[in-house]
Amino acid sequence: MGQKNKILLFIPMYNCEKQIVRVLGQITGEVCGYLSEVIIVNNRSTDNGERVVRQYLSEHKLSVKCSLFRNDDNYGLGGSHKVAFQYAVDHGFDYVIVLHGDDQGDISNILPYLKKRAYEKYDCFLGARFMKGSKLQGYSGFRTFGNYVYNFLFTVGCGYPVYDLGSGLNMYKVSLLKDKFYLRYKDNLIFNYCMVLGAAYYKHKVRFFPIVWREDDQVSNVKMVSQAVTVLKLLVSFMINRKKFVEAEHRDQVVTDYTAQIIYTNE
Repeated sequence: MGQKNKILLFIPMYNCEKQIVRVLGQITGEVCGYLSEVIIVNNRSTDNGERVVRQYLSEHKLSVKCSLFRNDDNYGLGGSHKVAFQYAVDHGFDYVIVLHGDDQGDISNILPYLKKRAYEKYDCFLGARFMKGSKLQGYSGFRTFGNYVYNFLFTVGCGYPVYDLGSGLNMYKVSLLKDKFYLRYKDNLIFNYCMVLGAAYYKHKVRFFPIVWREDDQVSNVKMVSQAVTVLKLLVSFMINRKKFVEAEHRDQVVTDYTAQIIYTNE
């Protein structure tokens, strides 16, 4: 099978103290066997998430290094990605897995591909809620229909099949992150949409895989109508001039350096 890949699991966390314990519970002994390190990046949460994480890590002896980070400012979900991506580059990881801390996705869905190392053929290995084999729990029919429409529009705009614009379970090859092409992307939830568009421009090898997605006690930060309009404008600007899009500054506020502090580690 060759040398084991060095894989980082990145868990972004923001005001999800009720769910983060369940997410950490997904990191079983079997999952740890494929991971080299886990980082939980707290984006300045105002709840007790940090205390909950520290308690869990102190009481459960995971067989992999696990650290809790605190962003030096509220960078948004996209900004937390940038913190983790730079950490992955600086520490020589081969791949980084993103698993959202709100417990809507499950890392077990990617396990079969980790076992077979199927991800190695791709730059972006992305979980999808809206393809054959996926399952949605607690997700409205209206939102499902809207996602299918937007996936179709992005498929046309990108030139490759798009089955999800941003699920909570994704995997990236770290070598493609070294030039920081993503740095000027939005720091909020739109970051993932930009990554999908960027993959089209840079001709990244992309594969989607089906996942189980559930909504029960999570609190959504998405304002559906305003985000739908924003995303449509994003796609149109990309289709009009791809080069201009990827070179443009998309952030509302430019951050020179996305930094975070390690406030706890289980080692």
